[in-house]
Amino acid sequence: MGSNPVPVDSRKFRNALGRFATGVTVVTGLTEAGVPVGVTVNAFASVSLKPPLILICLASTTGCLSAFSTGTRFAVNILGEDQEPLSKAFAGPQEHRFRNRAFDTWDSGCPILPGCLANLECTRTDVHTAGDHIIVIGRVDRIETDDDGRPLLFYRSAYGRLDDA
Repeated sequence: MGSNPVPVDSRKFRNALGRFATGVTVVTGLTEAGVPVGVTVNAFASVSLKPPLILICLASTTGCLSAFSTGTRFAVNILGEDQEPLSKAFAGPQEHRFRNRAFDTWDSGCPILPGCLANLECTRTDVHTAGDHIIVIGRVDRIETDDDGRPLLFYRSAYGRLDDA
């Protein structure tokens, strides 16, 4: 005998999940035409050490979704505490995000943002639909890290730092 679950209020659900502090990333890729795109993502996690796998979650309404759901390569740029403006720039409308913005490229051609705590170049291995999001799994092919610096955090719908009270 099973019980019928009580519907969860979406606002209460969002508020509860906001109590889980996360880091902030900008995930970058290329459109089919080779145009660089990027989006701020805090739903990022390690999946496996052998092989080195990570995942990102993107809303199905993300404007540049196909670059990540069908593109073969992408990069994850893990932001430092001084990169809040970069996070905000990639959270807005897609137009002109890379205008007048310096970036590097590695083997994939995907934008690698400078000054990050870490940059991971990945090959997409799987995509799964989960509710109103997609989960993209990537195999990490290259890593560069900066041993100095502290992470930009997101908690209760606001940016934060490790030393915040």
